[in-house]
Amino acid sequence: MPKSRTQLKKLPTPTQERTVVIVKPDGVKRGLVGEIIRRFEQRGLKAVALEMFSATKDQIDGHYPKAEAWITRLGTKTLDTYNQYKIDPKKELGTADPFAIGSKVRGWLLDYMTSGPMVKMIVEGIHAIDMVRKICGHTLPNKAEMGTIRGDYSVDSPAAANRDQRGIHNLVHASETPEEANHEIEYWFSPEDVYEYKRAEEDIMF
Repeated sequence: MPKSRTQLKKLPTPTQERTVVIVKPDGVKRGLVGEIIRRFEQRGLKAVALEMFSATKDQIDGHYPKAEAWITRLGTKTLDTYNQYKIDPKKELGTADPFAIGSKVRGWLLDYMTSGPMVKMIVEGIHAIDMVRKICGHTLPNKAEMGTIRGDYSVDSPAAANRDQRGIHNLVHASETPEEANHEIEYWFSPEDVYEYKRAEEDIMF
């Protein structure tokens, strides 16, 4: 016998997540801010905070982790690319130690992120953290799939960037984990920067 209307319960919906997206200096200079926002909005995500700004090195230094594991991972990404293309890291960088390489890369990243204005935003929606990173694509543009932001608009790689002693031009930053998203929201935004609103199609899409 079918349940009565009063007995039916609405299934719980996934948590509405928030994540931080920063359009980096190369994305701003190339006029891709609107396109990047469009990619998120067409997926059903929405910007609830949005601002153009210029960051100081101290601000960027506080934005990126200083943990040895995180820095080592930066170096490991470079070593993976060098191995793939048969490049000797000792000839290129004077070392094959992933932490030492990661420390160099982090320093170049600070220079890159302070080289011009950027756009920061909070993006909200179902599984926003994973969705945004999927839309952005692999952090190394040479490995990003076509159809993603980085895959469609960037061709950079660690091999090219490190040779020029600069950060990788990969257009956009997106929080990687809920912990990282929470830190970055508190770090870059005040409560009054965030707006609550409902998109017209939310009742249909969700």
